[in-house]
Amino acid sequence: MDAFALGPVLISVPRLYAIACALLLLLAAWLLLGLSTSARTRWFNGLMLAWLVGARLGHAAMNLDAYMVAPLDILKLWQPGYHGLWGLLAALIWSAWALRDHLLRMIGAMALTIGASSLWLVLVTLAPLENDMPLRELPDIALENLEGETVDLRDLRGERVVVNLWATWCPPCLREMPLLAEADTREGVTVVVVNQGEELLQVVRYLDEQELAFRYPLLDPSQALMKTMESPGLPTTVLFDTQGRAVERHVGELTRAQLDGWLRKH
Repeated sequence: MDAFALGPVLISVPRLYAIACALLLLLAAWLLLGLSTSARTRWFNGLMLAWLVGARLGHAAMNLDAYMVAPLDILKLWQPGYHGLWGLLAALIWSAWALRDHLLRMIGAMALTIGASSLWLVLVTLAPLENDMPLRELPDIALENLEGETVDLRDLRGERVVVNLWATWCPPCLREMPLLAEADTREGVTVVVVNQGEELLQVVRYLDEQELAFRYPLLDPSQALMKTMESPGLPTTVLFDTQGRAVERHVGELTRAQLDGWLRKH
């Protein structure tokens, strides 16, 4: 499992790891550094902010082409896209500055920060709470498009296929739809947007109002594909290679940098 659903809210497992490591760092700092409450609070709050800003800017710098197309995406902090090493560097710089008058405590704080970051990296790499991708290849499922014609997903093999599960009531789904529509125009890429559980009129009205065009907008009124993918919530996106094998999966809002990285890699 790569995300947990709390009602309509999806929480990614890597973020849970990050929260756990941050709390462990705070506990270790309270027990070991000997800082006053105000000094510890100032250092820790600043460290979290420095890590987030550094990690976000580092990720943007390493995916500059994607963020040049949509620079305001850098400010969408709820989206995935943080580079751990850049975040660690920013956190260490902040620790050196904030605790510059206390050399031993500064060294201890930097050591704890490196330890917490290393633990997060190990957890993300080993992914103890995550399972293997439940769907190995394009499923043998036939769904209807908006004209009532049947489309068998396995017939789409030969191009890279991006399958996206969405609904009109899901704000993250709607935010990523223009990106998916743009990807559907790329050479060698087929985007299949599969609406989950809604009526034809709702889907047609939304796509027409937003002037979004897809080659394969499909309806899944019984949410059969969501069950097959073992998706914990919407949106869910899976990339299949030209052989029809599942190679990437993301639960939650997809970013341009993430999608571009998938398509470069595969």
